[in-house]
Amino acid sequence: MKTTVADKPLMHTIKISPGLSSSGEVGAVSLAVQPRILFRVVLGAVLRARRQESGRTLREVSREAQVSLGYLSEIERGQKEASSELLAAVCRALGLSQSEIFSDVVTQMALSEMASAFVSVPSN
Repeated sequence: MKTTVADKPLMHTIKISPGLSSSGEVGAVSLAVQPRILFRVVLGAVLRARRQESGRTLREVSREAQVSLGYLSEIERGQKEASSELLAAVCRALGLSQSEIFSDVVTQMALSEMASAFVSVPSN
């Protein structure tokens, strides 16, 4: 079985704003930045990579899965969550099992988490 690895970063950077003190004054001035891996982003990247590997257009897959073109595009870009029913329809249209997609997602998330941990380890 071949595992698909996404070619774009799958983490979102979340900025955490400084808290207020009990007197209402802003505490620390600097912002903490935390990378966060989102399932919908990884799932979308995997679906797009698998669709492109099969040589299918977004329009073809959306038509066969009976999902609107715009909505499928938003799912591939990680902007919308896919329901289990929608995911099943897209997998059928791509000729893939859901377990294949989930396996790719798990692998990609593990790789992203390892990369994030490696990058965030402070060097002394």
